[in-house]
Amino acid sequence: MKIRTSIALVTAAAALSACVDFGGSRPPPAIRASAQPQGTGVEGNWSDANGLISTFQAGTFTTHTTDSNSVLASGTYTSVSPSLIEINMTSLVRKTQSKINCALISPYQLNCTSDAGKQFSLNRR
Repeated sequence: MKIRTSIALVTAAAALSACVDFGGSRPPPAIRASAQPQGTGVEGNWSDANGLISTFQAGTFTTHTTDSNSVLASGTYTSVSPSLIEINMTSLVRKTQSKINCALISPYQLNCTSDAGKQFSLNRR
């Protein structure tokens, strides 16, 4: 009787172990969209060293304050290449227009230069 019980237990263990996957037969689970970097290119929200927020969405560009959410500048942007973005912006404060070229140096950082030569960086939020 003990031999039958032992054989039954070994057979059951072998059958159960056949059902266990040790990771070799399945592809890895898909990464959820929220775990990936926000968007590709420049789409999304970015902040500068002064705490201003710039939003790039479907070809439109706005910059606003974080405290009162007042819009300081607006305009349009185009992707010249996957890593070069051109912004045509109107400052609502100074009532001036300018062109800004930005280089996407990582998914989280844009280095920008205005047509007046001013340089600044934006970091993805």
